[in-house]
Amino acid sequence: QVQLVESGGGLVQAGGSLRLSCAASGRTLSTYAMGWFRQTPGKERELVAAINWSGGYTYYADSAKGRFTISRDNAKNTLYLQMNSLKPEDTAVYYCAADKGSGALAIVRGLYDYWGQGTQVTVSS
Repeated sequence: QVQLVESGGGLVQAGGSLRLSCAASGRTLSTYAMGWFRQTPGKERELVAAINWSGGYTYYADSAKGRFTISRDNAKNTLYLQMNSLKPEDTAVYYCAADKGSGALAIVRGLYDYWGQGTQVTVSS
């Protein structure tokens, strides 16, 4: 069983930056595709960014392009999301997730097998 624990969330002013981390335990994630999702009350959980097993391929939602960077350190079993130029509309609970399938980029929420508990990101205007 895989456990995912996010950290790095918090309160930041608009225009600021945060770096989210997702530490995994239970097994190595080096063969898994990974993703960051976010959710606000009353809305569906949406994909923000995804990365394949090696880190060689990435995907970003339009809302994240040019501002967020997803990366991974397989040696540390950790996933990251660098968020710059944050906006109030980025306020959400952010979740990391792992897809135990082929390791290829996964942009469909239903492909993900393991989820963290989430970390709150609040951007003030």
